Amino acid sequence: MKTMENGFRQLPAVDKLISHEQIRRLGREFHHDYIVELIRNYLDEVRLSIAAGSECPSIDEIANSITIRGYALIEVGLRRVINATGIIIHTNLGRSPISREATKVMGLIASSYSNLEFDLDSGQRGSRNVHVESMLCLLTGAEAALVVNNNASAVMLALGGLARRKEVLVSRSQAVQIGGGFRIPDVMQQSGAKLVEVGTTNCTYVEDYERAINPRTAALMRVHLSNFSLSGFTHKVRLEEMVALGLEHGILVLDDLGSGCLIDTATFGLDPEPKVQDSITAGVGLVFFSGDKLLGGPQAGIIVGKKELIYKLKKHPLARAMRIDKIGLAGLAVTLGHYLKGEAINKLPIWRMISAKATDIAKRAESWMKALDGIATIISGETMVGGGSLPGATLPTRLLAIGGSKRRGKASIAQSLARQLRKRNLPVIGRISGDLLLLDPRSVLPEDDPDVIEALKESAAFCKAEYKR
Repeated sequence: MKTMENGFRQLPAVDKLISHEQIRRLGREFHHDYIVELIRNYLDEVRLSIAAGSECPSIDEIANSITIRGYALIEVGLRRVINATGIIIHTNLGRSPISREATKVMGLIASSYSNLEFDLDSGQRGSRNVHVESMLCLLTGAEAALVVNNNASAVMLALGGLARRKEVLVSRSQAVQIGGGFRIPDVMQQSGAKLVEVGTTNCTYVEDYERAINPRTAALMRVHLSNFSLSGFTHKVRLEEMVALGLEHGILVLDDLGSGCLIDTATFGLDPEPKVQDSITAGVGLVFFSGDKLLGGPQAGIIVGKKELIYKLKKHPLARAMRIDKIGLAGLAVTLGHYLKGEAINKLPIWRMISAKATDIAKRAESWMKALDGIATIISGETMVGGGSLPGATLPTRLLAIGGSKRRGKASIAQSLARQLRKRNLPVIGRISGDLLLLDPRSVLPEDDPDVIEALKESAAFCKAEYKR
């Protein structure tokens, strides 16, 4: 008890800490009121620690801890990294990078006023949706379009606005979980619609949908298997069959495509990814897809389809809660413009990566290897498209491989180098395979090669030292 009392008595007062040299320096960055709050919060933690039996730290230790915490608060957490993992649409690294043209316009709109919801012709209030709706209709063949903040919001808005307290039929194989633990059944439940699974995990037939239709059925829904695939003895209902069944019974057909592809992926040796315009041609009521996957734009949830259905969603209260912000809208408009101009493959980073020639990738891998002065090799490998697009599909690539040696009781050379590359001011992120660190040029834009080469040159001495140990 005496030890605890002594500890409490040794705690410095707030005023004494404010006059400490380190805290005074911190005060040049923070307003006085927040400095006081930081001190009080930290002293409360120290009191709890003392009560648990710990000794009271010195005033210098307390001041140092508060200073570290203060600077950590104002340090920008999001940082640019170089994605050499070989996963092009990498969810953990921000999905699709956007074009330089989109970046420029987004910065301009973010730093100034804009005609976001202002009609420059009439001088009256306008709609933010007009900036992209006509473009989306022209690209997909849809009658109307609406953009919200992400694809999960798009699905929830549509189900809440068109199927609340009613049933939506979904193939059992499509009641999937997407990234971050979000599940289609949970999204549907939150919308107020009731999910009814039909068919089996591997085989669903149009008759399964037909048997499940009743007066409470509001929609038939297809959910694209964007992050896994079913193989072997399987059967799935074609979208045209679902549309025909929907027309026969007067029931809405919805299509959650997720990835939002507008380009024929088979052109690049990949499996065909369902295209948005094909779903519209098939006659579905609404199609949902993301802006930051195969579309190659900023985060967005895009809904295209029948005019009367889009109109209902535009008037729904949730549409305002889920609407896209002005910065994302500006980037999306530029991205769609690339498609309309026929320059998407040359301008959008993900399509530049997907369409990159094998000979060019090999040359770049060679230049990376030279930076490590003979302590790396080049091997054949595969690049994944990733990000909930083209599940299991890969593209051939050439990989820079570093490591090949394990040390008992210590991290491998590959792990040590990967950690060092992550801790740079401009981190380079690779992937570990066995005892090798692999760096893939395909998921890195050619203009970023100088930064990768600089990072590897800095690491050459480290690698050589590690091999000698």
